[in-house]
Order: sequence, then structure tokens, then C-alpha cells
Amino acid sequence: MNPQGDVFEACLVEGNRISKVGTTEEIKKLLNIKTEIIDLKGKTVLPGLIDAHMHLYLYGISLLNLNCKNPGITSVKELLGEIKKVVSEKAKGEVIRVFGFNELMVKEQRYPTIQELDELTTEHTIIITRTCGHIGVVNTAALQLAGINHDTIDPHGGTIEKDGYGRLTGRLIENAFLEFNQYVPYSEEELYNALEKAQEQLLSYGITSVHDAGGFDENSFRVMQQASQADQLKLRVYAMIGSLNNCETFTKNMIASGIVTNTGNDSFKIGPAKLFTDGSSTGPTIATREPYTSDSENYGYLQYSEDELYKIFSPAHKKGYQLTVHAQGDKAIEQYLNVIERLQELHPRQDHRHRVEHLGVCPPDLQQRVRDLGLIPVLNPPFPFEFGESYLRNYGGRTDYMYAAKQLIDLGVVVTAGSDAPITTANPFVGMFMAVERITKGGTPFGQVQRVTLLDVIRMYTINAAYASRDEKIKGSIEVGKLADLAILNKSILNCPTEELLDVEVEMTVLNGEFVYSKHSCEVNI
Repeated sequence: MNPQGDVFEACLVEGNRISKVGTTEEIKKLLNIKTEIIDLKGKTVLPGLIDAHMHLYLYGISLLNLNCKNPGITSVKELLGEIKKVVSEKAKGEVIRVFGFNELMVKEQRYPTIQELDELTTEHTIIITRTCGHIGVVNTAALQLAGINHDTIDPHGGTIEKDGYGRLTGRLIENAFLEFNQYVPYSEEELYNALEKAQEQLLSYGITSVHDAGGFDENSFRVMQQASQADQLKLRVYAMIGSLNNCETFTKNMIASGIVTNTGNDSFKIGPAKLFTDGSSTGPTIATREPYTSDSENYGYLQYSEDELYKIFSPAHKKGYQLTVHAQGDKAIEQYLNVIERLQELHPRQDHRHRVEHLGVCPPDLQQRVRDLGLIPVLNPPFPFEFGESYLRNYGGRTDYMYAAKQLIDLGVVVTAGSDAPITTANPFVGMFMAVERITKGGTPFGQVQRVTLLDVIRMYTINAAYASRDEKIKGSIEVGKLADLAILNKSILNCPTEELLDVEVEMTVLNGEFVYSKHSCEVNI
């Protein structure tokens, strides 16, 4: 992953750094009696992969709780049956959490009703989080816990859904759901367990660094830092200044505290100040300039006015913070670009490396502005693989410039990639396949004009992602002096058919010069 795109035969690791890269014969001359030699027999070694946008805690929590993405859940009826089993195992008053629900993927093509959930239990809090993370369905006990009743006013940028008779349906949309979550916090034990489970899975995918796009609140942010200090965090984390609960308050407080972007070390660093500007691409609740193809009255949710966003970000930009936003729809993207343009005009900064998370619907006029403003887009290559059919239905021809990797790369933009797990799979090879082929899981072509080369997308998951966190000098490529973070694959991905990318597995993962994951023993000659 150096600028020339070179492929080498061997590398030498000393301590936690790469000390030599070259031919096998060149490396052999540098070995001594203590050197451990690993013959990979033609398999691929990549720099440790970097997921530039995911939610580490939420990913771990989703792995520890009932998850609708499990093959056995194909209907609302089956889901209710699984929840009923969990109810029988939980003490009264405990919270039952369900993740990954998608009404489009169940036989009934609908959400569970509040009546169905209340029939299961009135003595437990039930929370079903939709796959997008922006919408939830809860039972009456959960609504009561949050003090929500039929008279409760919708929050700005959110909806507490009611039926035609004014009765609560249990469905909470966007800010209504995000604000609700503060009433059901996680214990420290749950947070530590989530981190352990998440990093165990990520290391098995060859992921050695993540850009965490927001934990739950101040407490979860503290726990992550303490886990790093206690060497319980086995991944390198670039932690965005943002949260899933009360994001604006959290971000403002962090900015006011003076803890600036890039504070930290190679294991844990403070990332950009982040806000949510619109909704979910699959909800669908993203803010668009034109109405949804599926609904001529729907333009989605915009969380801020331009002036409100400018007011929050202005002090952060002046003080040297990296900035970023969740922006999926072209209206939200345009608003953020306007804000960055205003900030740069009044307080110009060289090499600010401001980012934009997702950059979902981004037509050519906005792509050009992304380049001109020097922004770093963090795209989500695996999204269309799982959600592409709904994108085609909701956005029509705009899917030709959704997650527009090819056009942005052609413009010279440094493009990065993130899974947004647990919204979709954290497996980076699914993202690589989708970026190269642009075909949905159902086999439907999706925005084929945005297909990129395999080397392009590997860069998105390595050196470009390192650039997005100002780490390109220490990781993201296999070069002398860089950290020894490596992913060893079970095949040569440069030579296998593209469809086999979906079957790529990681044999071993090296972090900081140490083996932290091994699928099975490789041949080792000492």
C-alpha cells in the first residue's frame, strides 16, 4: 500500500515495527537464531485493516444480545417467540434488547406492534432496535420508563409515532429513539463485555484499528479510555467526539473541555467532533433535495439549520479540531459543505482534514465541492450489498451516485471506508467485494458506474483510513518504520476471482508485532 502499489515477497518485524520489506533472499540475510520464520505459501499479507466508521460498543452489544440478523429469525412471529424465551430467563424489571430488525426482511413486512410486545411482558422493558440504529420499537413498560405518553410532544428531528386514533404505537423515530436510549443505560460490566466481544470478532476479520463513531454517553467514553489504559483494549481506537445519546450536548461539552483532536497515543486517540445532521438511509429518513422516489411527500429529517450547525462547529474549527458529521442525504451533505465553506472563509486552516461520514447521496456538484474543500469522505461499501434493494426503491436513479467511490477517486479525493457496524456486517471483504462489483446480495446491479479496482478499495481500508486520522506515517501500509499491524489471509486476493472475496478469511492477525488472532496453526519454522 505504498504510493507505487508495490507487492513484496517478505517483511521482517522487530519489536512492534516493520524493519525491512523486500525479497525473501534479502530478508533471509538479516535473520538470526531467534528469528521466527513464517512461510505463508503464497497467501496475502495486508496492512492491518482499518474500519474508519463503526460503533464499537453497539457492535459488541449486538453480538451479546438477541439479533434479528441471525438466520433463524425470518418473521415477526419467530422474533416474538425468541423474545418470549428471553423473557422467561430474565428477572422482572430487566431490559430485553433486540438488534438488527428490518421490517423489509421479515415475512409480514411490518414492525411488531406494541400490543404484541405487551402480551409478552409488562414487567420487562423491551427495546427492538431497527438495523439502521435510528428507529426503535418498544413496549409500554419502556415508554413509561422514559415518561412518554400520548401527550408527549415530538422532539425536534424525531417522531413519537401514534396511530389514527392518537394511540402510541411504540415506534420511536430518529431523535425520539436516540433520546429515549438515555433512560436505559448500560452497566460498566455490559460495556466491558461489549468491548471484549467486539474486538474478538474484529481481530478475526484482520481489523486492527477502528474509528469509533460514537459510544452511548460520557460514561461509555470513560470506560473505553480506562479499558485502553488497562491494556484491555486490543484494538487501536480513534474515538470521535460524539455520542448516540444526546450527541449535541456531549460534543459541546467535549469541545468546551479543551480535549482536542489527536490527543492520546498509538492505542487510543481523540478523533473529530461529530454531529448527526440527518437520518438513516434504510429508514428511510435521510434529508434529500428531491422527494423520495417511493414517497413524493417525503424529504426526510434535517436535524439542524445551517446557522445552528455553524454556531456549534465554529469554536471547534477555530481551536483546531477535526470536524465531521453523519450526512447521508444530498440536502444534509450540501448543508455541511456550506458550513465548512463559511468556516474556511472566515478562519482558513491548511490541512484541516475535516471528514464527512457516509456521504450517501452525493451527486457530481457536491462531489466537486467535497474535493475543493479538502474533505475526507468515509463511505460504507457494504451498505448496498444488504440494503441496495430498498435504496433502489426509495432513491431511484440517485443510486448511481450513492457512496460514489469511483467518481470521488477520479477527482483525486482521499476516500476511506467503514462498515458502520452493527448496522451491517463488519466483514471488510464484503465491503471490498461490493466496492468492486456493486451488486446487491440479491444479485441486482447497483450504481455500476461507481465500481473501483481492488487496489483502490484496499487503500480505502488501509492507508487512506490512516490518513483520515493523521496516522499515515505510522500505519496503513507495510513499510519500514511503521507499526507491525498485519492481516494474513487464506488466499492471494489479487489473483482470485472477485466473487471469492466474499469467502476470504483471515488466518492470523498481528497487532503491535504480536499475534492476537489465529484461526489455526500455520507452518512455522524456527
